[in-house]
Amino acid sequence: MTTTVAIVAVLSMIPARDCGGVLNWFGITSIPSFYADGTMQSRRSFLQAAAIGTGLAFTRSHAFADRTETPWLRRTLKIGMIGGKGSLEEKFTIALEAGFEGVEMNVPGTDVESANAAAEKTGLIIDGTVGGYHWEVRHTDPDDAVRADALTKLKAGIRETRAMGADTMLLVPGHGKDGTAEEVYSRAVAAVEAALPVAEENKVAILIENVWNHFLYDHDGGSDQTAEDLAKFIDHFDSPLVGVQFDIGNHWKYGDPAAWIRTLGSRIQKLDIKGFSRGSGQFTKIGEGDIDWASVETALHDIQFQGWLAAEVQGGDLQRLKEVVNNMNAALHCDEVIASAR
Repeated sequence: MTTTVAIVAVLSMIPARDCGGVLNWFGITSIPSFYADGTMQSRRSFLQAAAIGTGLAFTRSHAFADRTETPWLRRTLKIGMIGGKGSLEEKFTIALEAGFEGVEMNVPGTDVESANAAAEKTGLIIDGTVGGYHWEVRHTDPDDAVRADALTKLKAGIRETRAMGADTMLLVPGHGKDGTAEEVYSRAVAAVEAALPVAEENKVAILIENVWNHFLYDHDGGSDQTAEDLAKFIDHFDSPLVGVQFDIGNHWKYGDPAAWIRTLGSRIQKLDIKGFSRGSGQFTKIGEGDIDWASVETALHDIQFQGWLAAEVQGGDLQRLKEVVNNMNAALHCDEVIASAR
């Protein structure tokens, strides 16, 4: 076992208040700054900081190199955006030619063997997955049998994610129409808690998307809502394997994306991107509509985000996907390195 693995393995098994002594035992004398005043931060935050400090990432694949040398955003897209009726290998080739580096597959139910073969042949990275069931088979459904089915699908999706070499699975945890706010919240919490052991075993992060599901925001509220409820939901699990896949366009109708980004901070592990117009109340192409992309980019730099940016817009053929790539670059300057982006 390497020293870094040993450190995090030990830290994960002891109370957070005792972690400082263990770090000293390993010869690490500097305690993370958020412990300098003696306050106890979450186990999740401490373990993340310890992993960063020892050079060990919690997600096992597709790690970024030196922040000053690596483009700050890596472009990926949803598999359903790639047009045509060709094989996965043909679809992956189109995505690569368009300028994407990764793809997100739908789970459960993906032909894992074919996906892995296509990724190996083309070089396109399967960076993550999306729960393909969670709108119709919901974790907050009032029917116990439906919730049990949803949990089975979530666990299977996590295992398929790992089998394809990916380390994140996007999840919509439920819908506000399924009961009272308290009922929906408790059912969503129960689902994620029940799946966490499988996520830990497979080293796959469950990423909650901010989406129009009447959950953790007021669907009929104004445009000044905050991300506090979403942050509290994530913090409930106190785990680096529960985070946010923040959709920049989804909540422009309800709040300022830049403000949401700053509130969520390191809880954001990946990004989705689309455009939206408050004026028309419609989703748009990336760069159209009225989202202030400059303020979004500044907020992402402020929280030191560096990671995957997933397109979630109308797809199509090679030319359309090239347009999507160009729009992503125009909005957020994906290919800039950290040093020049700041």
